[in-house]
Amino acid sequence: MNLDAAYEACEKITASQARNFYYGIKLLPKPKRQAMSALYALARRIDDIGDGPLAPPEKLAALEDARSKITDLRREPSVSLAATDPVMIAMADASRRWSIPLDALEELVDGCEKDVAGTVYETFEDLVVYCRKVAGTIGRCSLAVYGSSDGAGERPRALADDLGVALQLTNILRDVVEDHREMGRVYLPSKDLARFDVDEHLRGKPDDLVALISFEAGRACEWYDRGLPLLDLLDRRSRACTAAMAGIYRKLLERIRRDPEAVLRGRISLSVPEKSAVAFKAILTGHS
Repeated sequence: MNLDAAYEACEKITASQARNFYYGIKLLPKPKRQAMSALYALARRIDDIGDGPLAPPEKLAALEDARSKITDLRREPSVSLAATDPVMIAMADASRRWSIPLDALEELVDGCEKDVAGTVYETFEDLVVYCRKVAGTIGRCSLAVYGSSDGAGERPRALADDLGVALQLTNILRDVVEDHREMGRVYLPSKDLARFDVDEHLRGKPDDLVALISFEAGRACEWYDRGLPLLDLLDRRSRACTAAMAGIYRKLLERIRRDPEAVLRGRISLSVPEKSAVAFKAILTGHS
């Protein structure tokens, strides 16, 4: 398969299945946009295995196969263009070109295995470990594509990881009802559930549920404060990209904080004009 065709396939996946993410990466120059699309397409494939309709043993086998392919790519970063998998063709090229840390994607597989196993998180610290695996890893991979003024220093990697945690906590709050109803998953820490008299099936008095969501939203807000200083270390277009993506999720979190009960009524989202306004602000100011 032609390399350009492989990247085009990844961009189509990203544009159709990750509109919030795509609002950001559209602001990047083509080579970086292509690399980020390849990264997303592979991450989405892994996530879809964990959330898909297969039985748990089949999911685990599929995740192990994905891990094996990532490990092979990390050890020998080349995929023949005669291959037919556009995602792996594009990811092979992107990982070589931008030195993407593929071991981070193996951590993503670890996180999805926790989903399949139905892992319960006792404390908020336990939940943060999970968030680092499924979202902080993508932040670190993205940073390899962006580059930073601090080079390969530890600080930008830590900030990218923290911002990933913020985004994942927002996802968890936005999807709290849907995750439980459709997959039987409750990510909120058991200690927090007990503190607010909510059981492991999210049953409790309405006021207690609202108080729980409000409490967790406040925690998520703190993680944006921790991760957003990353913006100051990025070049203009990478900063705009990251600010747009973070800005959309931060606006979702602000809506949850204003009306915690909304997530109990259904999945909330931003309109196209609202997302466009966030992206426009990111272009103008470089901040979310």
